[in-house]
Parts: sequence; C-alpha cells; structure tokens
Amino acid sequence: MRLAGKVAVVTGGASGMGLETVMKFAAEGAKVVIADFNEQTGAAAVDAATQQGFDVSFIKTDVANESDVEAMCQHAVGSYGRLDILFNNAGVGGAIGPLTETTVEDWDYTFDVMAKGVFLGIKHGARIMRRQRDGGSIINTASIAGLSGDGGPLVYSAAKAAVINLTKSAAVELAPDHIRVNAICPGFIVTPLTEAGDPEAIQRVFSKSQPWPDYGRGEHIAGTALFLASEESGFITGESIVVDGGSTAEGPGRSRKFPKMSARNSRYAGVTKGSTGAENDLRKLANNKDRDDHM
Repeated sequence: MRLAGKVAVVTGGASGMGLETVMKFAAEGAKVVIADFNEQTGAAAVDAATQQGFDVSFIKTDVANESDVEAMCQHAVGSYGRLDILFNNAGVGGAIGPLTETTVEDWDYTFDVMAKGVFLGIKHGARIMRRQRDGGSIINTASIAGLSGDGGPLVYSAAKAAVINLTKSAAVELAPDHIRVNAICPGFIVTPLTEAGDPEAIQRVFSKSQPWPDYGRGEHIAGTALFLASEESGFITGESIVVDGGSTAEGPGRSRKFPKMSARNSRYAGVTKGSTGAENDLRKLANNKDRDDHM
C-alpha cells in the first residue's frame, strides 16, 4: 500500500473531490481525518468510510478560523500520533458577479476560505511535520482559474492565483525540512450532484470546453493527490499540476465557451457557499443591459 502507516488530513473532505480523496488515501493504508464545516455530510462520510473498514475520524473545521485549523492538526496527532499528509482542499463557490458590483465582504469571504485557509493549513501542518523531523507532503487545491484572467469569476480566480504562488513560496521555505508543497489545478470537474441532473447534456457541454471528450471527475483529482502524497513524487515540490482534459493546452477563450460564467453576463452578485451547508448570499442586479450592449 502506497500510504501504509501514514496519517492524512483532508479539508473539505466530506463531499466531492475531498471525499473521493479520503477514500483513495484510506484504501492505500492511510488513517484519515475528515475536516469539514458541514457536520451532516461529515457524519455521512465517516459512516461510508467505516463501512469499508477504513480508519477515519471527523472534526468540524472552519478553515478561515486559525484556532479551528490548529485544532484540526492537533486532532490528527491526538488521534493517530502524527501528521504526514495535509490536503488543503476546502473551498466555496465564492464571489460572483461583475467587479463593479463586488463588495469588500464578498472579496473577504472568498479569500478567507480559499487563500487564508490554505495559509493556515500550511502554517500549522508544517509546524507538526517539522517537529517530527521526517518530512511530509502538503497539497493545495488551486484551479485553472488561477492561471489566467479568463478562467473563472474574478475573485475566485484571484484567490486561486494566490494559492499557486503561496505553494511555490512555501515549497522553497520548507524544502530543507523535506516537506513537499504542491498544488492541483482542476479544470471542469463534475460532482455526483451535478451529474444527477442530465449526464448526457453535461457531457455535451464539457466536450465543448476541452479537447478531451469526457468530463473530469473527483477520482481524477484524488488520483493526482495520491501521487503527490506518496513517495512516488518524492522529488517534486513547488509544482502546480494541471488536471483539466487539455483545456489550458488549447489556449485562451474559455469564458466564451461558458458565457454564463462571465461576469459580463451575470444577473447576480454575491457569494455562493458550496457544500458548507450555509445559505448563499446573492443579490439580483438591477439592470445589466449596458453590459449586454458591449458584449
């Protein structure tokens, strides 16, 4: 088993890509802490994992809260004696809407979860790994949206770009301690919830967004995370691994293929909160006729 004897923490581990990774890590021998804000999905994830004989536990965690993140890392040590792998995966939809309609609160919420949350994870995870004196692997979820100005909503893209550069800086600082720090940049990934609608229609849309004819799944991200967590990637650090079916290789213009993602066409502004269990905070824009006229 590739992770036998290892202890991992996965934030946002109760659903989607995070849960896929929890199961993948556990199947390869790791003991796993599921850290998530949503207690209901967290309990369901633990139940699903234990039914397969995996050794997992759950701790409610707000990754934007430093005391929560510190407690999360200490939970791993208290429960399993150490911390070898940290997957900073928690995220939200974040701020949407035009730049001119984005509030400071929208911006702060998005950066708190997506950028500050990664910083806090690295900070407290690395402290424990340093004390153990035998290295470790920290993996951060970024996005292809962080690689260009054409990859997604403004604030989300900016936050993911911050994660990519934070990954590089942390990798350089922590290399002497044999702590590797890498990022994964997913493209368009379909979750089970999304696919439950109309799988054939979803596949048609995704086939237009990238050269690869099928859409990405959580298992593709989990497989990449497993590689980065294992000794097979022992000489890889500071990298951002793109998992996008060739979308970025094809070149610019992604937003034109998904016009509803473009802030220029947005009917709403505010923040979306994903699978956290919290309600979205959206406000309808009064009139976007001027933006439409300039498309």
